[in-house]
Amino acid sequence: MTQQPNVIADLVADGDELDGLISGLAAADWATPTPAPGWSIHHQVAHLAATFRLAALAAAKPDAFRAVASKLGPDFDANVRAAMAEFVAEPPESLLERWRTERRTAERALGSVPLDQEVPWLVRPLPAGVLAAAGMMELFGHGQDIADALGVQREYTDRIGHLVGFAVRTWDFGYLARGRTPPDTPFRFELVAPSGALWTFGASDAVQRITGPAADFCLLVTRRRHRDDLSLEAAGAEADAWLDIAQAYRGPAGPGRRPGQFAPARR
Repeated sequence: MTQQPNVIADLVADGDELDGLISGLAAADWATPTPAPGWSIHHQVAHLAATFRLAALAAAKPDAFRAVASKLGPDFDANVRAAMAEFVAEPPESLLERWRTERRTAERALGSVPLDQEVPWLVRPLPAGVLAAAGMMELFGHGQDIADALGVQREYTDRIGHLVGFAVRTWDFGYLARGRTPPDTPFRFELVAPSGALWTFGASDAVQRITGPAADFCLLVTRRRHRDDLSLEAAGAEADAWLDIAQAYRGPAGPGRRPGQFAPARR
């Protein structure tokens, strides 16, 4: 499976889906706690607004992005809080409009450059299409937190294929976040899409294998579900250990979710 050319359109669709989830909320509902400790729905949307603003800057004004990135400190969480601060300070109605503005600006900026053209990013430059997939990862993870806070059962689509591809590309992030050296052993991923299609990555003869539903895989790598609550299977000791540390983002892993915290994902 390779990066699909419709990644920008799918990024827009995922943003529209989240917008539909939050647009009708009463002001008081924005203070609803989410499964992320200390984060309300308001915090989740503020984080997304800040992230999409950075993505727009990276694609449209790379020099300005580099100037911003050069001022970031070594404390990842402090950087996140600082980026979110102005958005967190907004009342819900204003934050909703700012989130819409930031995501539309990012969608246009990413869509205006070739998908394979590299743009600067926080760790290393990424092709614009891959950065768009990273944006979908953010929407998936934070959108899941919001859905969980509201008691909404999400309907996953094959758009998650972009996140699956991104997570396979960044399979070593879980090791790096913990100061560990990734193994040299190749992995094979065989994942079933919501449509029933089989998505495969890696050498077909690899001993270390991860298999199961692609939606469960996305919940795992965004650390929105514990592996015990998912229908993912590992063959090989390295693959089994990877299920404990998998993440598709850089920075601290965070506590993740507890076993049994949520009902098992729909199969």
